[in-house]
Amino acid sequence: MSETVLDVKGLSCPLPVLKANRILRGMQPGERLRVIATDRASVADFQAFCRETGHALIAFGEDGGVLSFVIRRRPDPAAGA
Repeated sequence: MSETVLDVKGLSCPLPVLKANRILRGMQPGERLRVIATDRASVADFQAFCRETGHALIAFGEDGGVLSFVIRRRPDPAAGA
């Protein structure tokens, strides 16, 4: 499955989450977004964002101070009805 990549290195809270949200809104349910960030606050921010919005944070890690988050877009609310 292909991923969309969003590079927000150098941006501080809340910009990484706001930019990711904008991209996710244009994606289809089930598609994946990989966010590359450097702001340490992004770890807690993306965990809370996914918990509150229903998107799935399926992976995250760090390599040399660069954080990577993989988010799967939630199903459309109408799809479950």
